[in-house]
Amino acid sequence: MKNSDIVIRDPFVLLSDGTYYLYGTRSKTTWGPADGFDVYKGTDLENWEGPIEIFHRPEGFWADRCYWAPECIEYKGAFYLITTLGAKDRKKGIYILRSDSPEGPFTMYSGRLTPEDWTCIDGTVYIHEGHIYLVFSHSFEDTPDGDMDYVELSEDLTGAITPPKTLFKAPEAKWAHPVPFAKAEFGMDGDVYFTDGPFLFEMNDKLWMTWSSWGTNGYAVGLAYSDNGRIDGRWIQTEQPFFPENGGHGMAFRDKEGNLKYTLHYPNDFYKEHPVFMNLVVD
Repeated sequence: MKNSDIVIRDPFVLLSDGTYYLYGTRSKTTWGPADGFDVYKGTDLENWEGPIEIFHRPEGFWADRCYWAPECIEYKGAFYLITTLGAKDRKKGIYILRSDSPEGPFTMYSGRLTPEDWTCIDGTVYIHEGHIYLVFSHSFEDTPDGDMDYVELSEDLTGAITPPKTLFKAPEAKWAHPVPFAKAEFGMDGDVYFTDGPFLFEMNDKLWMTWSSWGTNGYAVGLAYSDNGRIDGRWIQTEQPFFPENGGHGMAFRDKEGNLKYTLHYPNDFYKEHPVFMNLVVD
């Protein structure tokens, strides 16, 4: 199948042993009951086999919704799926599943990696000098400014070993605007911002982050960089989003030829989202 045939949000690409693996949120179950994750695989970025189900909700498993934004990393000979999970009776949080293969099956590996009393979504792992960081959105349900936070994880990825620290808040980016439907959809008064879809990568001796929020023309992707090249630096936001309208939650990766690519879902219209690939150039 082609990219336009794949209906997912939050695309994530892993290149392993010459094969591209494409993960994402099932569009049809994004906003209601959900029960699993899939992967697509291919040797280029245009033709895919799948979907291959890599996790299916076991009978009685507590998480029954918000199966969001799976990201797969290869680490110490295994594959780890970092994802959001939720249920009616508990706040959304970040968890990790494990498999011996990028095609699964995956099983639950970690407990909750984000604070129990926080609503957290869209975890991504960044590894630097032996330290493993989980970056995630502390969602607007708790903090109307939409904080972007991180914790350091244990070497075996089973838990956080530091308290969460805030990297930045959505209003720090000039391009980010309050969501216009906060009152109608969430019953929230005042300005409400969101942050989601963080992804960190290194280029030109800088540490960069792509992330999504609400821009002038809807869902958008912005770019930030750390002033000291480390995760604990001051994060400087670009004035304009680099993808300004009706698409978002992407990630950067190197293709087989070493080119820096970026994928996101577009359009941001319910049940019509599909992965789009482009070259990424940063100064």
